Amino acid sequence: MGERVTVIPILLYHSISAEPAEWIAKLAVTPATFAYHVELIANSGRTAVTVSDLCAALRGHRPLPLQPVVVTVDDGFADFAEAAEVLAAHQIPSTLYVTTGALGGRGPRPPDMALPPARMLNWSQLEELSQLNVEIGGHTHTHRQLDTIRITDVANEIRRSKDMLAAALGHEVPSFAYPYGFQCERVRQVVRTVGHTSACAVMNALSSESDDLYCLARLTVTATTTSEQVAAWLAGRCARIAPYQERLRTKLWRLYRRSANSGFAQGVSGLSAEEPDSGDQTA
Repeated sequence: MGERVTVIPILLYHSISAEPAEWIAKLAVTPATFAYHVELIANSGRTAVTVSDLCAALRGHRPLPLQPVVVTVDDGFADFAEAAEVLAAHQIPSTLYVTTGALGGRGPRPPDMALPPARMLNWSQLEELSQLNVEIGGHTHTHRQLDTIRITDVANEIRRSKDMLAAALGHEVPSFAYPYGFQCERVRQVVRTVGHTSACAVMNALSSESDDLYCLARLTVTATTTSEQVAAWLAGRCARIAPYQERLRTKLWRLYRRSANSGFAQGVSGLSAEEPDSGDQTA
């Protein structure tokens, strides 16, 4: 018999709202649905940890819980403020990856912002969220597709968000998440060089103790994800287990998006879960 693998569900949420912005609606869940998912997590027998705590354990710096689970949220929508209260009430830590240029309270949005308009968190709320056991991570400054742009721009996007968050929070920001889940080896190397100690992709797979700490697999919870599906993920079922080799169609999809005439140079328009490898895409 083979050695037992520690399966780690890392759940990925975006907007948690009954009335999300239209462009993110397919990736949104209602507050009632989210509250039920939190109850499922609390009753699953798993130990919830932040991404950085998980990675510290995987590096051998602290004990790894027998059945870890991680809750992550991308982008920084304003509705997460209430969702964080729900998580805190159940003593569930989480990791929030914010797009710094989209946050409110520091002037207008950058002209090259790739996220369409929506109600976003304010910079002043980040410290409050930290008090609710929310780890704050980087998600670039303008949410561009990092695997399709110049490496100098990749570094600027990642470093700028990391430095801004560190200045606002008064401490380093260890973790990062790739916009849309799009990444490749050259982008992962920049994340390491800039100083992040972990990074989340998407993959729509269960993570494991053998997963790449700079390409952690997550499971996207969408508007059509059933509670039964979430329960199955928490039980370590109904999804592939990372790490696994990148698919050829993923590589071809990356090449297509890099094309000057493809229309995918920036932004979310045209992206959908039905495109060549849904395992690597999200907002």
